Amino acid sequence: MYIPKVFEMSDRSSLEAFIAEHSFATLVSTVESAPFATHLPLILDPSRPPHGALLGHVARANPHWRAFDGAQEALAIFHGPHAYVSPTWYATTPAVPTWNYAAVHVYGTPRIVEGDAELSGLVDRLVAVYESDRPNPWPGTLPAELKAKLLIGIVGFVMEINRIEGKCKLGQNRSMADQLGVVRHLGASPDPTARALGALAQIQLVRSAASGESAGPTGE
Repeated sequence: MYIPKVFEMSDRSSLEAFIAEHSFATLVSTVESAPFATHLPLILDPSRPPHGALLGHVARANPHWRAFDGAQEALAIFHGPHAYVSPTWYATTPAVPTWNYAAVHVYGTPRIVEGDAELSGLVDRLVAVYESDRPNPWPGTLPAELKAKLLIGIVGFVMEINRIEGKCKLGQNRSMADQLGVVRHLGASPDPTARALGALAQIQLVRSAASGESAGPTGE
């Protein structure tokens, strides 16, 4: 991913928090010599050596798992909020439209989870993560025969991480007045995704002010 320095997100804890918040990912591999993508939830296990791992599963009918050989590199893309930015929101003129966004790319080598016990544990872990904030979490209990039958229909995998890169394109290359205008208009948008981007841009402004960073021209 092309990342101008001003848009770079490099703090590991921030990257991990972003993955946890935006865990529905696009996983891209090469299957039969062609790019192949699956959209799926992935959870991060930062404790797995040496750099952590992503955990997930796909349907057995999905040919994607045939690329999970523990050797071929894959790319998991985590999409954050994004929105159109109008030049009318800037104090500086002339200006042109753009699109602001945040995304994290994780590169690694997926391998298939072997054994019923490990696969069952992986599925239980996924369920626990997504049920954890519910007032009445589903406990994940199923009749043993039914659970065994369902597990046959999926392939679990662990994607050991080689590297992570993040990009927050929030207008940091523009003047403070321009950035404040973008935050204000995004915050007033009827689109919840745009408002989420505005909240992220507001956090970035606070961090920049605290660190004394200055704006400057750059590419996108």
